Amino acid sequence: MISRLAGFFVATDFSWWDVLDILIVAFVIYELLQFIRGTHAVQMALGGMVLVILYWTSRWADLETLNWLLRTFMPYVVFGIIVVFQSEIRKVLAHLGKKLPWAFSPERKEETIDEVVLAATTLASQKTGALIVIEREMGLRSFIETGISLDAVLTYDLLISIFNPGTPLHDGAVVIQGDRVAAAACFLPLTVNPELSRTLGSRHRAAIGVTEDTDALAVVVSEETGQASLVAGGEIRRALDARTLKQALLEALEVESGPARPSAAALPAEAREK
Repeated sequence: MISRLAGFFVATDFSWWDVLDILIVAFVIYELLQFIRGTHAVQMALGGMVLVILYWTSRWADLETLNWLLRTFMPYVVFGIIVVFQSEIRKVLAHLGKKLPWAFSPERKEETIDEVVLAATTLASQKTGALIVIEREMGLRSFIETGISLDAVLTYDLLISIFNPGTPLHDGAVVIQGDRVAAAACFLPLTVNPELSRTLGSRHRAAIGVTEDTDALAVVVSEETGQASLVAGGEIRRALDARTLKQALLEALEVESGPARPSAAALPAEAREK
C-alpha cells in the first residue's frame, strides 16, 4: 500500500508544496463552514451550490438554454452574494485575523470589568437607561466618530455621570477601548432581525445590531424594567445580576478572576449614590 502511494506521488510529480496547498484550502473551508453553521447563511450557501450543480449539469447534458441562462446571470449572482453576505464576509475576515499571533487585542483588567458591572447594576437599581459597548479585536472607530470623543480613564463615577438623564451625553452609547472610555453619545445600527421580541426597545436593538456587525460586547440597562442585559454575537442574555454579569464578561473577555468585589446591590444606599 505504501509503495503504491509513493508511486502515485512520483507519477503525478506531487510535492510538499501541494500538500501545504491542500491543507490551507481545507483549513479555509473548515473555518468557513464552522462560521456559517447554524445561521441563515447555510440555506443561502446551499442555494448557491444548487446553481453550481445546475451549471455543470447543463454542460454535461448539453442543455444549451439553461447553460446560456446561467452563464449570463452568474456574474450578477456573484455581486448579489457580496451584497447579501457583506456582514458575514466582514465577520469571517475578522475571525481569521483573530488567529494571527500578532493580532491586536486591548488589554483588559478585572478592575475595568468591575467598574462596568458596578455602574450597570447601580443604573439598573435606579431604572436609568444605559448602553455600554466594549471593544474586542474588531475596531469600533466608525461608531466612535459618531459620538463625542472623551478618551478618559474608565471609572464608575464617569459612567454614572454620562448616563445621568440631566446630561447631554446620556442619549446614545458609550464605547470602551481597553480601560478607557473612547466616546459617548455614539449612534449604533439597529438590528433588522424580524424574530426579536417586540418588547425590546431601540436601546436593546442597537446593542444587538452592533454585536451582529462586530465582535463587540454590549451591556444594556433598561429604564422600563431596571434589568441589566449582556449582548454578544447578536444574542441577548437578560435579567442579569451583578455576579452573573461579571462572570459573563470575564468569560467573554478571557480575563482571569481575582477576589470578588462587592456589587452595587451589596453596597449601602449612600455609597451607590456617590
